[in-house]
Amino acid sequence: MATESFSLFDLAPGKQLAGRFRIQKPQRQSGLSSAFEALDESTTGDEARCALIVFPGPLFEGPRQAADFRAQWRPWQAVRSGHVVRIREVLELPQNTTVLVTDFPAGSSLREWIKQNQRMSQADVHAFGLGLLDGLAAIHAQKLVHGDIKPQTIFVTQKGKAAPSGVLLDGGITTGLWSAKHLGEHTALIGTPFYAPVEQFGGESPDVQSDIYNLATVLFECATGVLPWPGASMLEVFQAKLDKHAPSMRKRAPKVEIEPAFEKAIVQGLLADRRQRYPTAVEFRDALAAVKLD
Repeated sequence: MATESFSLFDLAPGKQLAGRFRIQKPQRQSGLSSAFEALDESTTGDEARCALIVFPGPLFEGPRQAADFRAQWRPWQAVRSGHVVRIREVLELPQNTTVLVTDFPAGSSLREWIKQNQRMSQADVHAFGLGLLDGLAAIHAQKLVHGDIKPQTIFVTQKGKAAPSGVLLDGGITTGLWSAKHLGEHTALIGTPFYAPVEQFGGESPDVQSDIYNLATVLFECATGVLPWPGASMLEVFQAKLDKHAPSMRKRAPKVEIEPAFEKAIVQGLLADRRQRYPTAVEFRDALAAVKLD
């Protein structure tokens, strides 16, 4: 396989990968990977439609590092939740190219949803958050960490007037690369600064606590239409995040009616001191589930 060639032309619509996956069209792109809608021609029905997340060979320093990265995905294949996009298999392509085959995520990104709708009602955030926390708990139950929860890594579907439903995707990419590259416990900030906890600005690797913080930030934004902290630059946001007090929904969005118990359940996950946040996604979910909205 090392002598075979692979280029961007192999990802054009109509091309076939690994003898069975027919590229349909590009879906989304990040700084580390590109995702494509595809059809698995070895099967039929709903299983045929899938997504291919392609990690280019130059991302890795050699075959061993690429192999280490692929090995990181084996436990992810055991995650089962209706709120986490399922990883079906991992492909090794020429020139260290790695491809994740996943279920195709329906809907659009939460970022696009927010652009169109600005924010959700409290009741919708409540239902939306419970689902995502179920998904996050399933990830953590396999001793895994998502590592970069943000509106771009959540896809949303909505039927009629029902509450939006979300699924987590692209979990494990940042943490998988961190481990494959043997970066240890400290390195440059990875993830997304506006959603990252204070400790990650100091170079700490993503963990359960950072996942909880990430998701609490997303739910705060869904409820208010704004991020928890003021500031346009990374430095301004970092300084705001150092405040030992939880951010206030009512101060950040004074025109939005927020029930105190609902706000408390979410901002508990946003405390600067990680020891004061929810210890687990299950406890975060239980606290949110206990809120009774009028």
